[in-house]
This record gives sequence, structure tokens and C-alpha cells, in this order.
Amino acid sequence: MTYAFPPGGMPPLSDDPAAAGAVFTNAYAFIPGSVMRDIVASLLPGWEGTRAWIIARPLTGFAETFAQYAVEVAPGGGSDAPEPDAGAEGVLFVAAGEMQLTLNGALYTLTAGGYAYLPPGAIWSLRNTGGALLQFHWVRKRYEPAPGLALPDTFVTSDTDNPVNWMPGTDKWGTTRFVEPSDLRHDMHVNIVTFHPGGRIPFAETHIMEHGLYVLEGTAEYLLNKDWVKVQAGDFMWLRAWCPQACIATGDGPFRYMLYKDVNRHPSLTLAAK
Repeated sequence: MTYAFPPGGMPPLSDDPAAAGAVFTNAYAFIPGSVMRDIVASLLPGWEGTRAWIIARPLTGFAETFAQYAVEVAPGGGSDAPEPDAGAEGVLFVAAGEMQLTLNGALYTLTAGGYAYLPPGAIWSLRNTGGALLQFHWVRKRYEPAPGLALPDTFVTSDTDNPVNWMPGTDKWGTTRFVEPSDLRHDMHVNIVTFHPGGRIPFAETHIMEHGLYVLEGTAEYLLNKDWVKVQAGDFMWLRAWCPQACIATGDGPFRYMLYKDVNRHPSLTLAAK
């Protein structure tokens, strides 16, 4: 399997800036991979030999629960204190290269498809111990405790070690779940959704969950609010709550994306009380 990542660099100066189709609306944002270039990458405090494309962050009136990064680390680079927020949980998903992850005193080596869940308070660090660039996706969320529920456990796994759970009645649309949906300790899921050619979401999903969808492989037409958008590997879709969505996979191979959603908690009534 292959996993997309921002290209960096600079496109030809003759390119039409509008041709990529980037758009920001009050319901969704579509950020094509082709606009994730060197000049929009960020450097991060406490990291060496590292740059990151920050492609989502909490934004008042839009998607408010999570941040999402695509992180590139040069050989030998990394961080001994990567998470600045003691209340944050995270998921790391390796697109390419080799990651040495130290997590609560245990040492792991993750390569393409490797996945790690980091609960709040986890003690972790990472290094690029390979000879090539390490490229990984990082999702962060402020954890929401709930009465009677312990913190989730740390775990390290991989895409290939987990099955696709196909939707009832079809073998063309399914989800690789890294956390059991019934485990209420988790207040976010970061899964991988897979469509075979011709697979589709046959209705307009409209729900409270916020989404970050990073396309890892393949092509599709994706319904975002009222717009059918052509998407491909490397593109990112950022959906606020209630944004209608659906999908029709195109092309000859699988269409796959990494999906964030917030789950398993009561909605905050803070805004309603003001």
C-alpha cells in the first residue's frame, strides 16, 4: 500500500493558481495536495530537522475539536518533547520512512502504515532513524474526560494488521477501525475508509461529527454540502458539523482516506448558556 503526503517544492510559475480548485466555504474546506508547498509549511518549537503542513486547527464557527498536521522529518531529526498540551491526545500515522517512537518507556519502529495512539499524559518522543525523509500524519485533540471512564490505553499497530470492516450488503465500502466503536473511553476515532472502484456512500451523511479526510490513495467524486468535488491522493477535506457528504469512487484502484471524527461525548452546552 502507498500513502500520500504533501509534495512540497514549488509548481511551475506558468500554472493557473485557481486550477487546483482550493475552496473555503462556511460548510467545508477543500485543500488540494498541489497547494501544500514549501512556503506554507511551518516549523515547530521543540522539533529538530522538521517542518509541518498544518491543515486543520480549531476554528470558531467551523470545526472546533481538532488539529491535523502532515509532518516531515529529516534523517536524525525529531523531538524529545513533541506535545505542548498536557491535555491533548493524538494519533500518528506513517506515510513513508522510518519512525523510532519511544512511548511510555517502550521503543517501537514504525514504517509506512504504522499507527500509534497517544492518550493525554503519555510520555513520548520520536526520531527519524532511517536514511530517508520520515513523513507522517498527526491528529491532535483536547481529550474530554467522562465520569466513570478511565483514560484510553496507548497502543501501536499498523494498517495491514487490521481488517477492513465492510458495510452490510457490500464489499466495496468499508472501514479499518483502530478502536472498537463500543469503547467509550475514546472521544475520537481516526480510521481509514476504503472504497473499491464503483463503491459509494449511497446517501448524504449529515451529522454532528466534525471530519478531517486526508486522501491516502486513489480518486473519487466527493459530495461536500451541495458540491461534487473531484478528489485524489494528497487532497484534504475539512468538514464542519452537519455538512452533507457522500462519495463515488472512480479510477481503477482503491480509493482510501484517513478519517477523523469526534465521538462518544455529550455536546457542550456552554454556548447555549451564554
